[in-house]
Amino acid sequence: MEGSVLTPSMEGMKHVRTKEGEMLTKPFLDVCKLILPVLDKFGPAMVIVKADIGGNISRLENKYTSDTQKFKFMYTIVLVEVENRTAKSYSSCTNALLWLTRAMDFLVQLLTNLNENPDCSMSRACNESYNKTLKKWHGWIASSSFMLALNFLPDKQKFLDVIGAGSSDVKEEITNFCSAFSLLLKANHKFLAGVGLDGMKSS
Repeated sequence: MEGSVLTPSMEGMKHVRTKEGEMLTKPFLDVCKLILPVLDKFGPAMVIVKADIGGNISRLENKYTSDTQKFKFMYTIVLVEVENRTAKSYSSCTNALLWLTRAMDFLVQLLTNLNENPDCSMSRACNESYNKTLKKWHGWIASSSFMLALNFLPDKQKFLDVIGAGSSDVKEEITNFCSAFSLLLKANHKFLAGVGLDGMKSS
């Protein structure tokens, strides 16, 4: 079988936005679900991150399935909550989209670090990626939990070997994945910032 663990999500990304550039809810969430197996390759280190991502996907998916026509486009979910003044709630779908996007920012940054810095250890790559993405949004509890998880990181080369299983060029696969997914994540941030909701922090 050709392709890496990233191949299914790469295929899915082709269908996430309309020709006009609008973000489709179900295809975007489907791509995020296809990325979850990548987190499995980190072993116990990413259990909390995966659970958080899974919870946010489920919250958004439940809203989508409540009215698939009304919530066909991802940002409609946010706009409805903004209108109802519930967007800033901890349990809002807006908050779920924000933290889902941030978690994926971290994963993209981590894969980029591992891919572009062959001499960088897994621990260092993870630490630097966390500092560039999630750290500024995390409070003490969340940050401490994350740092504790670093003790359970897998061997870097074994991780890359597993990610690239079946791929003739895992480095190129990772580069293409990060490039394509980053565009979707930036679109989410741009929209959330446009409605003043890109700066919420955790406890």
